[in-house]
Amino acid sequence: MSSKPLVIFDCDGVLVDSEPISLGTLREVLAEDGLLLSEDDTRRRFLGRSIAKMVKVIEQEYGLSIGDDLEERMRARLYARFRAELKPTQGVVSAWDALKAAGFSWCVASSSKPERIRLSLEVTGLLPRFCPPLYSATMVKNGKPAPDLFLYAAENMGRNPEDCIVIEDSPAGIEAAKAAGMKAFAYLGGSHALAADHRQEIARLEPDLMFDAMDELVQRIREAGEEQG
Repeated sequence: MSSKPLVIFDCDGVLVDSEPISLGTLREVLAEDGLLLSEDDTRRRFLGRSIAKMVKVIEQEYGLSIGDDLEERMRARLYARFRAELKPTQGVVSAWDALKAAGFSWCVASSSKPERIRLSLEVTGLLPRFCPPLYSATMVKNGKPAPDLFLYAAENMGRNPEDCIVIEDSPAGIEAAKAAGMKAFAYLGGSHALAADHRQEIARLEPDLMFDAMDELVQRIREAGEEQG
């Protein structure tokens, strides 16, 4: 067994700077259905959630019956914007280079559907570095904040939960990592993570590390004492 932990990356907001695009698109689509949400409310309630999970929250918390085509409208508009606007997270290529050079293993585990993960990585030029392996919440029973996805990824990578570090940007993702018995490193360098209340919510969940510079990831892992030998 490798002495180095398995690094499990979330995708949206961690590898790619997609959250402002995703949340903005959601607000637009919901407005068309008569539900007006502020940027802060949208971020607090839906950051890190799959589209299917978003629909459930909307129905339960707002009592709004969403049209059957919401997921399809949201996805089509979002994918078009990704192709036109999506960028990789600053420093992520350097982080990957450092992980590879140091002999780490990694994978991607995201709430998004597999085709969205692949599209995000493809249009940002990251697909050759991070695929395979890719794991999606569609592969497990329960999405974040349940631990199912991260446990599934670790099992398929042949690693124990305690030997994994999850890189996450959302409260739901941090909760999922902790519930899985894994180290949770909160990445706060995305453009959506500047809000004070978001950082306070992440801090409240007590991740094992909070950091802003993705290109410092290997250094941070070593400083945290997670790499042995």
